[in-house]
Amino acid sequence: MGRITQIVVASCLFLGSAPLLCASEGTPWGMAKVLDIEYKPNKVLYDLTSGDKKDLVSVLDRVGYLYKLYGSDTFDSSIVVVIHGGAIPFFAIDEFEENKEIMQRAQSLTVGTSIEFRMCHAAAKLLNYESNDIHGFVTMVPMADAEIVRLQHDGYAYMH
Repeated sequence: MGRITQIVVASCLFLGSAPLLCASEGTPWGMAKVLDIEYKPNKVLYDLTSGDKKDLVSVLDRVGYLYKLYGSDTFDSSIVVVIHGGAIPFFAIDEFEENKEIMQRAQSLTVGTSIEFRMCHAAAKLLNYESNDIHGFVTMVPMADAEIVRLQHDGYAYMH
């Protein structure tokens, strides 16, 4: 066997005498495949508790992209972001200047779409916020946990 053949043989996985997988140097398992999947509109809930801006931006990115993947379907899709815990202050009117860009983006996601933001009223009260302290594109619900359970019973997929 020549040297080149030995290198090729050494980088191939064999099943019996037939090569099952051959890889080039630096890619021992080959390269990933991309599946072209068309997603049907669905009902999804995001559980937003983090007080980290990066996490909030990530959720907004995911919500916007998912809605786009659903073909911006306002009839068959529904995306609800349930806000509680450390995420509450982002949505406070008195924090607007500090969070202006992020709040403008969140609000814009609700315009003409089936995307909603719902906040835990009980948790907001614990942080000394009432409904008049929170931006108007947010709806208050009595309790985040109960709302998450209710939405799941209504067929919403849970995302954290």
